[in-house]
Amino acid sequence: MLRCVGTELAPGCINVKSLTMNLKYKFKDTTLLELAMTQSGINIAHNNERLEFVGDRVLGLSVATLLYRMFPDEKEGELARRFSSLVSTDTLAAVAMKLELEKSLHHGHLTGGRKRHMIANAMEAVIGAIYFDGGFERAYEFILEIWEPLAAAEAEAPKDSKTKLQEYVQKNDNGALPIYKFSSETGPAHSPVFTATVTAMGQSANGSGTSKKAASVAAAAALFKKLAI
Repeated sequence: MLRCVGTELAPGCINVKSLTMNLKYKFKDTTLLELAMTQSGINIAHNNERLEFVGDRVLGLSVATLLYRMFPDEKEGELARRFSSLVSTDTLAAVAMKLELEKSLHHGHLTGGRKRHMIANAMEAVIGAIYFDGGFERAYEFILEIWEPLAAAEAEAPKDSKTKLQEYVQKNDNGALPIYKFSSETGPAHSPVFTATVTAMGQSANGSGTSKKAASVAAAAALFKKLAI
């Protein structure tokens, strides 16, 4: 059943029944789900950014709790690496794609690198919507069902791209370190895009992201791939 919200929110139409089946969660207030599926490029006043803000925190606490319970013998640094991987844009986008959120996301331009970020943001917004609709325990249950298998799939705590690049460069270039530089941010104030350039062993690579950290990680991944071939 296709349901459209009223003119006040105007996030367009989404297939609520299909989406809730994929999420395995039935909303008491479906306007929360509709809002979670509305990107700011479509409606500057009523969009998913506030839900995304809350969902990010709910996801963070839930994943931290999950890892604390799953890996009782690991140190803080190892848990932190697992955490970073599990709440990364790549992981969020992959989960969102599996849940087919992109089919219901009401957006402006969903192309290229922005697609991954928009879908990842929508995933966090959905978590925020579930939190407001059903409370923290229900949101935690939703996260646990999806993220526990992802956490269990990593036998060892993963290393992020910056760590892998640094270790590779230090080993192969007499202890040298990669050098990062950042260009000025672009895009709208509510959704900036940062660009980073990393140089090591006579080669450079660029990366972009919605934060300087994300941009530097993307750049590190690109350079590591280039150097470690």
